[in-house]
Amino acid sequence: MKVIFTELAHAELLDACDFYELEFSGLGTRFKQEIRQAIKRIIQFPLAWPTENNDIRKYLLHKFPYKIIYSVEIDHLLIIAIAHQHRKPEYWVDR
Repeated sequence: MKVIFTELAHAELLDACDFYELEFSGLGTRFKQEIRQAIKRIIQFPLAWPTENNDIRKYLLHKFPYKIIYSVEIDHLLIIAIAHQHRKPEYWVDR
C-alpha cells in the first residue's frame, strides 16, 4: 500500500527528528525508525487501531510521546499528522 504524507505531517516528522537529534545524538534517527516500524504495522493492519475522529485513526508510538494520525483511502494510506500526545489535542482536525 502506498503511503502519502501531507505537507504538514512531513514537516512535523522532520521537526520532531531535529528536536530529538538536538537532545541526544542518534535519538532523531531512532524516532524516525520507530515511525517507519509503525507505518509498516499500519500497512499490515490498517483498520486495527482506534478511530480518533470519524474515519481518522491513530497509532500510538511505543517509545516516544507521539501518535500517527492517518486515514485509510482506497489506494493509499494518508498520514495526516505526526502529533505529540501532550500538546494541543486535535489541532490537526481542520486538515
